[in-house]
Amino acid sequence: MRSLKGIVAVLICAAFVLSSAPIYAAGLQKVAYVDVAKVFNEYERTKDSETTINAKSKTKQEERDAIVRDIRSLKDELVLLSDSGKAEKQKAIDEKIKALDNFDREVGKALGQERDEAIRQIFESIDKAVKDYGKKNGYDMIFNERFLLYYQPEYDVTNDILNTINKEYQATKGKKK
Repeated sequence: MRSLKGIVAVLICAAFVLSSAPIYAAGLQKVAYVDVAKVFNEYERTKDSETTINAKSKTKQEERDAIVRDIRSLKDELVLLSDSGKAEKQKAIDEKIKALDNFDREVGKALGQERDEAIRQIFESIDKAVKDYGKKNGYDMIFNERFLLYYQPEYDVTNDILNTINKEYQATKGKKK
């Protein structure tokens, strides 16, 4: 099993080396790399989206807490009732618990979808910024830093792209206000 992994690793490396030979033969001259994770984490749009979603989450948590308080209140009342009244109160408690489960499910789904959509839009924006930067500055290729095994720091354009994308976002954000 160990030797099979070694063979696969050698084959992958050989394929990479052989597939990159035509690139050098074609006269590739200008390459760079970008740390997409850093751009994502330090992008103002990411921070704003996170703040918005966290505020909505906090509001929904307050709504949830109110439902839980109602359930606890009903349970406290249940103890004080006679046997005949307990059945109806228990039914009300069960309905509230079911409503809480539905609330949790719906809110979780809605916030998850909103977060996923925000992340998708942010990555599209980053992708566009990298492509525009590459075209504007005459790059043949810009790689994602996470997929490189070795690189020289002078080929890192992360901060340039981050500065550009944040300036563009601030300009559009100012127009929306």
